[in-house]
Amino acid sequence: MNEGAGPYKRALFRFRGHAELTIESALIDQSAFSGDAVPAEQLALSGPVPRLEADHIPVRGDLAHIRLAGKVFVPHYSVPMPRVIAAGGTELRRAGRDDAEVMAPLDAGTVFSVLDMAGNWAWGQVGADGLVGYVPLTALAEPGA
Repeated sequence: MNEGAGPYKRALFRFRGHAELTIESALIDQSAFSGDAVPAEQLALSGPVPRLEADHIPVRGDLAHIRLAGKVFVPHYSVPMPRVIAAGGTELRRAGRDDAEVMAPLDAGTVFSVLDMAGNWAWGQVGADGLVGYVPLTALAEPGA
């Protein structure tokens, strides 16, 4: 590497028989794009991703909340369907099974953002940024019903 050069001219990688790859050579010429240009910051690694509490991140291996598009890679993104916990309340579970670990009790009227429904269970998030887990479909009602 050329230590005396500025940060954009120092070699990032060297390949046998090929020119050096520098940040300067890797930048996109945005004048080639018509309309909205691609911001250069989308192409840079900016450092480690902060660790978030997993129980509050609406993402599974196959599905994630639409607000995470561009932040996590999954095959599908879902727009939440707001529902409320019906009279009598229920329990938020870690998996869609009656014997799964209970994460929290949910009182009647609590907003639950449904992201997926399968079998007799709904997967989603309490409110807009609460715990993520499963509730029985029978425990959900339309808002205002």
